[in-house]
Amino acid sequence: MTELLAALKGAAEPTRLRILLLLARAELTVTELTQVLGQSQPRLSRHLKLMAEAGLIDRFREGAWVFHRPAADGVGARLAAEIVTLADEGDPAHQRDLARLDAILKARTQAAADYFAANAAEWDRIRSLHVPEQQVEAALDRIVGPGRIDFMLDVGTGTGRMLELFGPRAARGLGLDISHEMLSLARARLDAAGLAQCQVRQGDLHAMALADGVADLVIFHQVLHFTADPQAAIAEAGRVLAPGGRLLLIDFLPHEREELRDLHAHRRLGFSRREVSAWGRAANLDLDLVQTFVGDPLTVGIWLGRRPAANITDGPAS
Repeated sequence: MTELLAALKGAAEPTRLRILLLLARAELTVTELTQVLGQSQPRLSRHLKLMAEAGLIDRFREGAWVFHRPAADGVGARLAAEIVTLADEGDPAHQRDLARLDAILKARTQAAADYFAANAAEWDRIRSLHVPEQQVEAALDRIVGPGRIDFMLDVGTGTGRMLELFGPRAARGLGLDISHEMLSLARARLDAAGLAQCQVRQGDLHAMALADGVADLVIFHQVLHFTADPQAAIAEAGRVLAPGGRLLLIDFLPHEREELRDLHAHRRLGFSRREVSAWGRAANLDLDLVQTFVGDPLTVGIWLGRRPAANITDGPAS
């Protein structure tokens, strides 16, 4: 009862309700919330502190940035989720907030797209600066194994390297990317490799134009740290995975190289084992860190997830 009362008090203020509705759409920094809500940073920081203390939201520091998102569990998390469902989506103030938020999210995506376009030709070389890709790829090859893949999905395919690596054992392969320049390079790579069963197309990793339960292998190779909402991307991957399907996530472990935000458009400075596992549970995936490659200064991790067949009874949605 004490927790519930605290959560109710924490939510009982117009600005805090607006914050809850915004965080239900994307994890945000204080700076981004000031841009949406038009209020001062000290004022919003105070609201966020009270909401965190009430168990409504989670706050986590990453380098110089502090991100905020709805609480993962507890009474406050359940209350916040209920408030979001009860909110009037047509409220004019809420609609204005969403319009400003949409502009911010589009700016994030455009910044990443601009970076990819400027660096498409050197993309593989840039990635090789962290940990030798040969080591990572050899580990991925062992994890995936030699068996046939009915349908593999490479999310944020870049130059199509994952399709090139696993395409020969796939009946069908699809790569999604936001960058036309990247897709052009990927198509050329697939043509040169003779992988006619593999295709690429432009697509949003937060809302993939695919039916439920269609892919038996989904790969995120060094892409999640660019995304506006990594948890939503994992949830979307869980949606398209077939029963027993596997998810491979290759990305950085937490680091403090703040300059990568400006130099290479990184949104997140790596991910912890606990954080990614929690996202997996929320997406009905058993997702865990299975291998690391210690670099200087960046460490690459491989997470392997599986959608349990026992949790699916009706088959893929059409």
